[in-house]
Amino acid sequence: MDLSNCKHLRFFGLQLNSLAWKCVALAVIALVLRAICLPKFSGFSGGIVQSNLFDIKNQPLPQNSESSHIEKSKFLEVPQIIWGLNNQKIAFARACLTARMLNRTLLMPSLSASLFYKEVDLLKPISFDKVFQFEKFNSLCKGFVQLSRYSEVLNGTNVFELQKGSGRKWTIEKDLDQLRHFNEHPCDEYEIIKIVGKNPFLWHDHWPVKEYAKVFECLVLVEEISKEADKVVSKIKEIGSQNGINQKLESVPYVAVHMRIEKDWMIHCKKLQQRYNISEICSSKEEIMQRVGNIMGLKTPIVIYLAIADDLLEDSSILTGWKQGLLPYEKKKLGVFEVYKKHPYLIQSAIDYEVCLRSNVFVGNSFSTFSSLVVLDRTQKMMAISGAEVCGEDAKWPSYAYNLEGESKGPRSWASNMSDVSLQAISYGSNHISCR
Repeated sequence: MDLSNCKHLRFFGLQLNSLAWKCVALAVIALVLRAICLPKFSGFSGGIVQSNLFDIKNQPLPQNSESSHIEKSKFLEVPQIIWGLNNQKIAFARACLTARMLNRTLLMPSLSASLFYKEVDLLKPISFDKVFQFEKFNSLCKGFVQLSRYSEVLNGTNVFELQKGSGRKWTIEKDLDQLRHFNEHPCDEYEIIKIVGKNPFLWHDHWPVKEYAKVFECLVLVEEISKEADKVVSKIKEIGSQNGINQKLESVPYVAVHMRIEKDWMIHCKKLQQRYNISEICSSKEEIMQRVGNIMGLKTPIVIYLAIADDLLEDSSILTGWKQGLLPYEKKKLGVFEVYKKHPYLIQSAIDYEVCLRSNVFVGNSFSTFSSLVVLDRTQKMMAISGAEVCGEDAKWPSYAYNLEGESKGPRSWASNMSDVSLQAISYGSNHISCR
């Protein structure tokens, strides 16, 4: 999208005054000078001739320091964030980092309480602050990214609509070039830049894992949801204590397995296996049980909490066939089904995420966004402890991928690569998982 399109604001119901026309004229002059002085760029229509993506992605982006200034009187507005909880978290982080690059505050977005992939009109919006603590987020992320409420907007008509590109011709280079231009005059003068089009999860990724991790670190569940997770964890520990695992309730360990065998996942993972021509994505119930049972150093008896979407599960035998000493429980057998049932899909997923995050051992699928973000969270927490191991049985909170075979036919040790230059491996999954 050419910067000269700023002059088309009349299409969005805005009227131009003489000052705006002068701004447009200056923008046109700037484009001409840019074309003359920087011949290696051909603008939005032709993309960037320079083909070295490494060089492009490693150019310094605006606002990269912890103490950077965030313009509180200018805002970025994004579309409703949709899909599963962790896709929504990634989309939210991507929106935050886009606002940071544009030196703007992100207007608090709407999340989606329900899960519909195609029927967008059926999505039930839920405010961000009904899931995550608004003030806590701004406190933890102060100086990095910030959120604002719509009540803080002074002039709701001072808006520029930015259409994000799409399709194969819309490259990562074009997207980055577009964002850089919307951080310049005259478009930067508008109080609100409103991005229209596709879900932020599908936007091009321009930021390293560490910057996403910083945003995720600031996401703290509201007290109501956190207390629901407390109930589930307490029940797990209570059952463990009754089975003689440990007399002190708070010290009872447990394993959480993100058991992806639901019908929607099996359709999805088989398509992924065909697309990537690999056979390490789908795992049967039997394979998961066998590999969990072969985790080296796992002390038994121990409770195995199965995090699974019950409504989409067609196999009712997930509690049978486990190795002796492993005590499998899901929501119904655990007696916490009513805790989940009263909440919409998004909240149920948030509770399960917290239960998995707090587990002593976590086992998931490396091609699942849910599992990947749990491991990222656990890796980040372990790296914050000086000298702590992040992998295998020596790790404080070890994680494993059951879809990949590791030592002694168990699941492979798994930790996130915090030095990765993008979130690609976490957003879409990988069989090249980092562990050191």
